[in-house]
Amino acid sequence: MAASPRRRVLGAQLASGITPVNMWALLFFATIGTAVVSFLPSAQPHILTTILGVPESRQGTTIGVLNLAAELAMVLSLAWYGALADRAGRRLVVLAGLGLCAAGTALFPFAGSTAVLVALRVVFGLGVAAINAMLSTIAIDYVRTRSRGTSYGLIGVFGGLGAVIAVLALVRLPQTLEAAGLEPVAAARLAFLVIAAGILVSAGALSLSLSRVRVSSVGERTPLPRLVREGVSLARDPGVAFSYAASFVARADLAIVVSFMTLWISDYAKGHAGMTSAEAVAKAGAIVGISQTVALVTAPLFGWLGDRVRRQDMVIIAQVVAGVAYLSTLLVADPLGPGMMVVAVFIGLGEIAVITTAGPLLAQQAPADVRGSAFGVHTLCGAAGVMIISALGGVLHDTWRPAGPFVVSGAAGLLVAAYGMSVRRRIAARADADLAGETVPVD
Repeated sequence: MAASPRRRVLGAQLASGITPVNMWALLFFATIGTAVVSFLPSAQPHILTTILGVPESRQGTTIGVLNLAAELAMVLSLAWYGALADRAGRRLVVLAGLGLCAAGTALFPFAGSTAVLVALRVVFGLGVAAINAMLSTIAIDYVRTRSRGTSYGLIGVFGGLGAVIAVLALVRLPQTLEAAGLEPVAAARLAFLVIAAGILVSAGALSLSLSRVRVSSVGERTPLPRLVREGVSLARDPGVAFSYAASFVARADLAIVVSFMTLWISDYAKGHAGMTSAEAVAKAGAIVGISQTVALVTAPLFGWLGDRVRRQDMVIIAQVVAGVAYLSTLLVADPLGPGMMVVAVFIGLGEIAVITTAGPLLAQQAPADVRGSAFGVHTLCGAAGVMIISALGGVLHDTWRPAGPFVVSGAAGLLVAAYGMSVRRRIAARADADLAGETVPVD
């Protein structure tokens, strides 16, 4: 069945077999998934202070270790998630990811030691791996080729909305419960349990509304190890390699914002403005919320440009914008002052630029039959980026200055842009990237 011009959602033309309900479910998944992914890293400083009593002088390194553990779990699982999605379907992986995130969130404030907290971050990281891999893949599956940039722009908008919800509402929930009379520890635990319950309810809704169609029947017959190998071997294509490199920076950018900007601002607010831990995290959430709001508003712009400018050129532009934005944190002396507000705006712009441009480039370079595997490896590269940049950035945060993680991320972005300039003329879209444009029902 061919898609008709009327089968659109917010300007994105739907692939055959995909209904508007399926597309709205994807956008809901983008909102909920990004809110979940953003919430826990943003709330980490409050848990370290309120539950475990970790000194501020050690929190940067501790958060670096937590992120490292989570991303290591993602690195070990992401390619397998992509291959599993090609074999068993996207919906199953989505539900598994949300279930793991709900478990990690519910138990996080009950941790009795940093070691237990690390283990729970691993559980949460396994869930995040599934969410990130499936968001990237389904965003391509559900639309026609000409709407892939638009689809990623919409994912950016609704993902940005989820990030805003996380930093302006979810992160503030412990403070709200404290104001209602609960003790800080009880407020934190109740807040996390409520959010975990919301994740499970959302998973139930998505189980009923995500598509049950399969992009290709090849994955059903191909062993998982072979699908993983195929996703990795695609890196011989310069376009795929460039997209993988861009993902290395893009995921790290998001992690840096929600983890280290929150830590930077909350530590300063407690040390220089006399705020409580809950108040400081709420203040940090308000500033981080500025960057996420900018990301939400500008995502459609990058999606629109992505359908009109060569994919590789858009990725190069995005990496340069993000690199300069992150390096601008070196100019910030007072994270509660207006300078940080301006930097937050540019960081939001750079963050959404890199997130919305790398995926469409991979979609035009990866054969449709192994698209899930390709996006699994793509997200794996992002996990590796978070792991490396968070670990190095955490050490620099504690031993040099709070802007250290941003400097590492900005420098990495400029290096990726330089690599893109060196290969851009050798990148040509593959004809077999759209062979599975007609989806095949499985039920």
